[in-house]
Parts: sequence; structure tokens; C-alpha cells
Amino acid sequence: MMTSGSAAVSPVLAEVVRSGFVEGLHRGTLVLLAADGSVELELGDPEVPVFPRSSNKPMQAAAVLRAGLGLSGERLALAAASHSGEGFHLALVREMLAEHGLTADDLRTPPDLPLDRVEAEAYLAGGGVRDRVVMNCSGKHTAMLAACALNGWPKDNYLDPAHPLQKLVRMVVEEAAGERVPAVGTDGCGAPLMALTLTGLARSFRHFVLAAPGTAERRVADAMREHPEYVAGTRRIDTWLMSEVPGTLSKMGAEGVQAVALADGRALAFKIDDGGVRALGPVLARALQLLGVEAEALFRIGRAPLLGGGVEVGGIRAAF
Repeated sequence: MMTSGSAAVSPVLAEVVRSGFVEGLHRGTLVLLAADGSVELELGDPEVPVFPRSSNKPMQAAAVLRAGLGLSGERLALAAASHSGEGFHLALVREMLAEHGLTADDLRTPPDLPLDRVEAEAYLAGGGVRDRVVMNCSGKHTAMLAACALNGWPKDNYLDPAHPLQKLVRMVVEEAAGERVPAVGTDGCGAPLMALTLTGLARSFRHFVLAAPGTAERRVADAMREHPEYVAGTRRIDTWLMSEVPGTLSKMGAEGVQAVALADGRALAFKIDDGGVRALGPVLARALQLLGVEAEALFRIGRAPLLGGGVEVGGIRAAF
């Protein structure tokens, strides 16, 4: 992908085809890792750092476990989630806040609508307004605040990169990725955002699925895989993939980022340069095919139709 001061042009990962005519391209960078962790395929330069966005959430969830927070099951999956804002997501966030003596006012998530469009329409039709609990990162923020309360750490600045919890997050990220964080930004939810190379991101997911049972990393991976609907939602790619391909750990990130690890350590990570989420499914399905995955879910994941007059006239397709 292109970065400041670089003239490199990323390869085309997906084509936009309307009525048999290629009307657009999505460029990006992709890396596939074999089961032994070696690089099996790279398109573009996967050693250029990116912001993984919400693909970093498993590492953030592992950090709250290392801080002593005793989450498990759906609660731990929700701590690693970019939830759709469905009723069961919001109910559990509110339960978790109450369980740890917190309120919605403690959250520093920006007030938002449900991430899922269908849920957002229903929420607005029911008179809902933008709310901190509804924001898709509210599970993660609740877990972070609970870890602070448990350790006696200040809650008002829990998103400061110098906060003890965020220092722990950085340590977990670097350990899992096997590399130093080259830059720290601010994510859409306000939390510190640790940059990684795509190779490092793929390594981190591989690290989580291969971690020893009982470790923070394995506990997060197991919770996400056992309760994928809490990681995403009922109409989301991560949920479909983890539900239908046993042992798979999957987490998307904003701006066209995706990371996946299979149970045996095969892994992938990619970034769509223009942030086009519409290309994510087709690119992911093709990457999984190249890793040897055979599952009916790939057809659903890879479908990205284009409409003309309400009728399907084309779609987004992988170009590698």
C-alpha cells in the first residue's frame, strides 16, 4: 500500500465489474502464512506498517485478562468485539457495566448508532438516539474500565497511551506480533491504536490460536470462536466464518483490514488501500481458498453484488 514518501503502487486485489465492464479497482496488500509460520504468499509489501484498527481487539482483550479481569464466554467475546448493536449485544454491555460498578457515563466511546444497517434502521424507527453503549466498541471499553476498577487504576484517562492498561496492551500486541509497534494513533472509538505490519498482524492471530490452553491469548481465541455472534453479529462475515469453519479466528478492522488464523496456524492479513469494505468479502474468500479452505461459507462471504435498477448487474470479484 502507498505510504507518505513512497511511490510504491499496491497490486489490484479486487475488481468492480458492472454489466461486464470493469469500472473500478481496489488495490491493497495481502500476506498468507503457512502452518509453520513461513510466508506462503505476499501481494504488495506486507512489511509496511498499517493501522489494524479493530483487528487489534483480540490483543486488547488479552491485555484485560492479564490485568486480572476474570471474563469468559460471551463477556470475553464481547470484549474483543465490533458488535452490530443488536439487542443481545447492548443488553450484555449494560449487564457488564452494572456487574463492575460502572455506568454508561464512564464510557469514552463516542455516541453512535448500531454498526449493522438493518439494526440501525430498526433502532431509529424505535426512537433510538446515538448512545455510547450502542457504539460497536462498547464491549471493549467496558472491559477496559472494569480492569481499571479492579486494579485501582484511574478511569478518567483509561484511553491515554501512558495509562498502565494501555502500556499492557502495547506489550501484548508486541509479544503476539513478534515486532515492535512503530507508531501509535487514535482509533475511531478513542482508544490507542497500535500500528503493525500485516505480517505481524497475521503472526499475532496465529499466536492466539496456537497458544497453550489457559493462557490469556488462548482464552480470548476460544471465547471468540465459541461465541462469534458476540464478536460481530448475525449478519456479519466474522460470525459466518468462525461459525462454519471450525477452529477459525477472524476479526475485521475498519478501512478494509482483515486478519484470520486457522486452527493449524495457517493465517492471513490484508488491507484494502482505499478502505473499501465492499471488497473485503471477495478478497477474504479468495485468500482462504488459497490457504486450502473448502467451505460453503466462502460463497456467501465472497458475494458482493452490484445493483442496477434494483437488479443484480455485476459484483466485486477478487483479482488474484
